Amino acid sequence: MENFLFSVNATFPIFLVMLAGWLLRHFGMLTQPFVDVANKFNFYVTLPILLFTEISTMSLSESFDPAFFFYCMGATFVGIVLIWVLAVILVKDKKMLGAFVQGCYRGSPAVMGVAFVMNMYGNAGASPLMIVASVPLFNIFAVLILTIHGDGGGFHPAQLKKALLGVCKNPILLGILAGLLFSVTGWKFPTLIDKTLGYFADMSTPIALIAIGAGVRIGEAFARWKPTLIAAFVKLIALPGVFLTLAVVLGFHGDQLVALLAMLGLATTPSAYIMAKNMKNDDVLTSGIIVVTTLLSSVTVTGWIFLLRSLGKI
Repeated sequence: MENFLFSVNATFPIFLVMLAGWLLRHFGMLTQPFVDVANKFNFYVTLPILLFTEISTMSLSESFDPAFFFYCMGATFVGIVLIWVLAVILVKDKKMLGAFVQGCYRGSPAVMGVAFVMNMYGNAGASPLMIVASVPLFNIFAVLILTIHGDGGGFHPAQLKKALLGVCKNPILLGILAGLLFSVTGWKFPTLIDKTLGYFADMSTPIALIAIGAGVRIGEAFARWKPTLIAAFVKLIALPGVFLTLAVVLGFHGDQLVALLAMLGLATTPSAYIMAKNMKNDDVLTSGIIVVTTLLSSVTVTGWIFLLRSLGKI
């Protein structure tokens, strides 16, 4: 019972805030323009500041774990490639291929990863290393997959160049790099600026969760139910099942496993819908995957936390 309560306390506050966002949208208090602006504000302002403030106070020599960093990178690369290859072989309707593959792997490790680790440990823990290792690969592969399998005329080198440039300009990664610079040099802001940044950092998680919840469209969940449920199984069960098991065998524990769970086993990111639609892929399937994984992840993530807690790994 103690482990179950720990698991519920670790996950359900996050999903309850998301539920509040959905209810506020349902009753007309929040609108789509609010969701769009909130997501943009969080992506460009509050989340980079949160990661900067967390990392800038870290002792880098004590906090950087190369084994964990490269495991995150390797798990991301291998997981995406494996899903892609199997989908090319097994998926009969090639028009849905790009959307299906992206829906199977692409989560929100920056937003949700930080939220889960901070809720359980009170700080960002291992999540910044996980973000640096996984987010660039998430974005680069998304562009490659959606370009190759979309109706936009196939792969163009300019698309890859644009993806790489986007990674270099990603505000979340820039916030992490700025935090690393301050951590290494020992630089500090005056108290006035430091407190101001702290206020912005405190806004990050609640705004992100409210916006994600408000963006859920339950009516779109089962427009294409079979590939949607298969993608949800891969995203929430198969992917974390394989790489969390291997991580435990290799000796990772605590906030490292929670960060890995956030990287591998949380809901498909809402930004996947925008990319699928803009790059002429199956946006209906993508929307369904986002909704179903968001709804089911409240159960599956709690289950993963309970299992890891019962095994004494977190």
